[in-house]
Amino acid sequence: QVQLVESGGGLVQAGDSLRLSCAASGRTFVGYAMGWFRQAPGKEREFVAAIMWGGRTNYADSVKGRFTISRDNAKNTMYLQMNSLKPEDTAVYYCAVPRVPNILVSAQTQIGFWGQGTQVTVSS
Repeated sequence: QVQLVESGGGLVQAGDSLRLSCAASGRTFVGYAMGWFRQAPGKEREFVAAIMWGGRTNYADSVKGRFTISRDNAKNTMYLQMNSLKPEDTAVYYCAVPRVPNILVSAQTQIGFWGQGTQVTVSS
């Protein structure tokens, strides 16, 4: 059974940093991209960042220059370093893996596996 488990969320102040992790288990995802989405209260889930197996990355405009996505393929783990956090970054952050390999994730429709989410709250 595939499991994606996020960790690292919490309550921080504006300008602070957080590092999220996503550990995949149950199968290996060789060749698959991994990504992060987020959902704020009352809003649609939105794309945040993604990284392909080989390291190519993709970011939402709202986080470019502040967030950095990375992965350790040997550990089946992905990370999201979030710097200069803003109150508008407050959301539940979800780890995601697409249905098929070798595509750069940017939309929910591509996703085949979701984590349970981790809450990030940024106070002003």
